[in-house]
Amino acid sequence: MNFTRWSARLPGTQRRAAARTDRGAVPAARGEYERGEHEGRDASGERERRPEPAPGIPTLADLSVRDILGELPALVALVYGPQHRVAYVNDAYATAFGPRPPGSTAAESCPELAELGLLPLLDQVLRSGKPRTVKSRKAQSRTPAEPPTRDHTATAPAAGQAPRADRSYTLTCTPVDCRGTDGILIYAADVTDHAEAAERLRTSEGRHRRTVVTLQRSLLPQELEQPDDLRVAATYRPGGADAAVGGDWYDVITLGAGRTALVIGDVMGRGVRAAAVMGQLRTAVRAYARLDLPPHEVLQLLDGLAAEIDASQIATCVYAVHDPNEGLLEYASAGHLPILVRASDGSVERAEDPTGPPLGTGGWLHTSGTIALPPGSTAVLYTDGLVERRGEDIDEGVASLARALSGAQGSPQVVCDRLIRSLGVTDDHDDDVAVLVLQHPARTGADAELFHNAALDLLGGIEAAPRARAFATGVLASWRFPVELRDLGVLATSELVANSLQHGTPPMRLRLRRTDRRLIIEVTDGDDHLPRRRRAEPADEAGRGISIVATIASSWGTRRTPDGGKAVWCEFALPH
Repeated sequence: MNFTRWSARLPGTQRRAAARTDRGAVPAARGEYERGEHEGRDASGERERRPEPAPGIPTLADLSVRDILGELPALVALVYGPQHRVAYVNDAYATAFGPRPPGSTAAESCPELAELGLLPLLDQVLRSGKPRTVKSRKAQSRTPAEPPTRDHTATAPAAGQAPRADRSYTLTCTPVDCRGTDGILIYAADVTDHAEAAERLRTSEGRHRRTVVTLQRSLLPQELEQPDDLRVAATYRPGGADAAVGGDWYDVITLGAGRTALVIGDVMGRGVRAAAVMGQLRTAVRAYARLDLPPHEVLQLLDGLAAEIDASQIATCVYAVHDPNEGLLEYASAGHLPILVRASDGSVERAEDPTGPPLGTGGWLHTSGTIALPPGSTAVLYTDGLVERRGEDIDEGVASLARALSGAQGSPQVVCDRLIRSLGVTDDHDDDVAVLVLQHPARTGADAELFHNAALDLLGGIEAAPRARAFATGVLASWRFPVELRDLGVLATSELVANSLQHGTPPMRLRLRRTDRRLIIEVTDGDDHLPRRRRAEPADEAGRGISIVATIASSWGTRRTPDGGKAVWCEFALPH
């Protein structure tokens, strides 16, 4: 214990300076200090006289250890023996907790040591003979400070004494020899200001985290769109309290004509900036999805936008489109993890290539792929927080997810929850997790009667139009639609077929589809020119077909088909 260093700051003492010597030189003799020869050397090497201590002021040699410890601002207590009897407490200790009678046990007279959790630590120090330190422990001390009695006898608190307040201390327990008995010197530094500052910082960080989480959740869909042919559920889990919120997102977008777009992505970064970039990308995806473009074209547009938003932010994304008529999931991936599809027999297929680089890197032509999604199957889209673990290859995490998915049954939300539990995602997880589960249910019985498809190839010339009207009349009657809805459906079929016969090229095809919520009429042909709605003048003999369809139908739209043609469709909402 270096009392010399401590005493240099005590009032009533004066620092003694010894002459600096080169390494290996013999230090000044102790007698020189005893004779009062306070000399050193100046920069030129000449000896200089140091001022003598003022008369009447004690030097370090005149002070006892008790005097030095009594002046320390830190709390000091000395206990000895297996029962930790009190040998000494300094003035700062007595001021904070009150005087402690010498000879009493710490368990009896020092409740603050029990409050600080120090009694078991004293036993450990006594057994091991090694010092121990505990940080930022709280205990109640006097406030404001009260002067202790010099004889260190216990006194009852005076009437009207101020209440006691919590203070934080960092304590070091050091084994010492106390009159031939094993003792422990307890040194407690008041770190209340530091602890309160740390608590304020934690509170501020907590508010910041809640703000980011709120922003993140507000940018995600508040309620997922539920397509007619799919059942969809999603889950977002922010990282634990020590992890900054990232930029994971997902979305479900109905495209019309029974088609559904599904997207999941992850902005590489943390905090408000990542969440803001995520919000911009999600909004852009919804806008591009309305164009009903192939998945790779949507990613191509997103790639350029991501570079414009922030060149330093890179995002991964997978965009997929489900077409119930084809039973396929067409997708494109920008550096994202593969889609997993579970068949009705429990086998899991992994969507592999094509996968391009993340969004924002530029210079890459994305391509689309397909994976079967037949009735009874379940597909999972997810972010890396679900499968990535420190010290483990990410392919092992994907394989673990595939095993968990093979045995996961139930509704999409149940599957979401089971996958998260199986992969060990807890409230303390160190990364954000987003999971999107979609099921293509296998319908039987009365439920299957609500879903039907019918198609007709439009062959020949002018006779194709009356054949299409007759076909639509028969099909809609067999589906037991009300007369008014049948008439509207036949009229829309006639206008779409006439438009295709006039402006399109073979092959032409009429497709009727009903779900439990809507009637869909779609005509495809081999020409890629997309019709648009325009205002026809009174003298015009053409140009009213699309306007009529847009007026009588709930919605309508167009898209280009993979074979280079186009599809024009409209929908009618069914009565409840």
